[in-house]
Amino acid sequence: MKPELLWNNFKALCAIPRPSKNEAKALDYIAQYGRDLKLEVIRDNIGNVIIRKPATKGMENVTPVILQGHADMVPQKTPDSKHDFLKDPIETIVDGDWMRANNTTLGADNGIGVAAAMAVLADENAVHGPLEVLVTTDEETGMTGASNLEPNMLQGKILLNLDSEAEGELYIGCAGGQDVTATFQIEYVPTAEDDIAMKVTVSGLRGGHSGMDINTGVANANKLLARILKYAAANFEAFLVDINGGSLRNAIPREAAATLVIDSEDEDEFKEMISEFNELLRNEYADVEPNLLVSVEKVAKPAQVFSEICTDDIINAVQGCPNGVIRMNPSIPGLVQTSTNMASIVTEGGKVSVHFLLRSASESEKEDLASSIESVMRLAEAEVDIDNGYPGWQPNPKSAILKTLSDTYTQMYGKEPKVMAIHAGLECGIMAGTYPDWDMVSFGPTIMNPHSPQERVNIPSVERFYNLLLQTLKNIK
Repeated sequence: MKPELLWNNFKALCAIPRPSKNEAKALDYIAQYGRDLKLEVIRDNIGNVIIRKPATKGMENVTPVILQGHADMVPQKTPDSKHDFLKDPIETIVDGDWMRANNTTLGADNGIGVAAAMAVLADENAVHGPLEVLVTTDEETGMTGASNLEPNMLQGKILLNLDSEAEGELYIGCAGGQDVTATFQIEYVPTAEDDIAMKVTVSGLRGGHSGMDINTGVANANKLLARILKYAAANFEAFLVDINGGSLRNAIPREAAATLVIDSEDEDEFKEMISEFNELLRNEYADVEPNLLVSVEKVAKPAQVFSEICTDDIINAVQGCPNGVIRMNPSIPGLVQTSTNMASIVTEGGKVSVHFLLRSASESEKEDLASSIESVMRLAEAEVDIDNGYPGWQPNPKSAILKTLSDTYTQMYGKEPKVMAIHAGLECGIMAGTYPDWDMVSFGPTIMNPHSPQERVNIPSVERFYNLLLQTLKNIK
């Protein structure tokens, strides 16, 4: 596959386990890659890697450029996969014009972008001015590397972010984000003698990126489960034993499950209710969730369960909180302005925690949405933490590097690229707080279904993306 340098780099990255917060070995590899090329390599205090490559002869006075991506990947897998993201390499599969993984995320987000930047460092035919490659740490779960980037470490004036996922689209703006976590203290009561325990599971959902896929109509497993639990509590006097769903803040949850106790005399009727919900939801989501499944099984009865008040508070709060698209952008057709993803629910240590990731291009709307969720959760007696906020990236349509990149794309491919903003978190907005004078644009090849086991990258688009990168570097003045 072409370009060979890029694909070799991506293969090497796939061989190194690098889920978020566990990507240190990948960063070590990238740093050593730079040293092996006899280039200047810098590691900052948070773990980011900076590699400097001198300008091509005659290009010394060209505006210096930074190529930027992140080392970590989102770890998601199918229920039957035995993959261990902390130990196992990603098994890649070429399927026609696409590369995917074997029942896991591929890590093309952002492994392809990082592999492209590494390729430029080694590419003897690349023509460019003074060049820096910046590879950040922990982008997916906290924007940690970008948030802790130190001033005056980087010399470049133009940032090319290589973390976008649609060929032919140039991004000049992105949404900001905010984490909201609600925590319930569980009040327990003894299980009644005549009760039985039933585990209800919602599975088979597509999931996806909580920013880019939030408007596709895919189901959120946590919200579907809450809908069923609400009915069960009202009609069967069901009590919660536990509730768990989703795993990552920036992935739409694909599975969720809860254990309930009900009167043993209601077992058959309860199973029939679950069967009816399965049919109902499969019909509702037939076009987008063909593998949706609601199932139930009888399990061992516990000694204690959540109290009635505690059960009702948690179910009502989860059912009542907003999820999905809140508002579309009034100026840019088709662009989500504000959204929320009910990312995970965890029962552990006598507590139930519900985590949301909010996104918005508007700081005020993001704050208002966080306040709305806080209000619902506080009414249900939960403690609420609002933290890890990061700003959006405000578009600059008059950007000089945007014009250079756009003109280059048009010259190479005979059509104009789309200039867009994205409803996802790119590191550009955060880094602009430390380096406000940077001129920035984000672009990349076509990657489908990131943050899910269906993630795949279009192979021909990768070659075109890399050629566009090389020609843009050559055209920068």
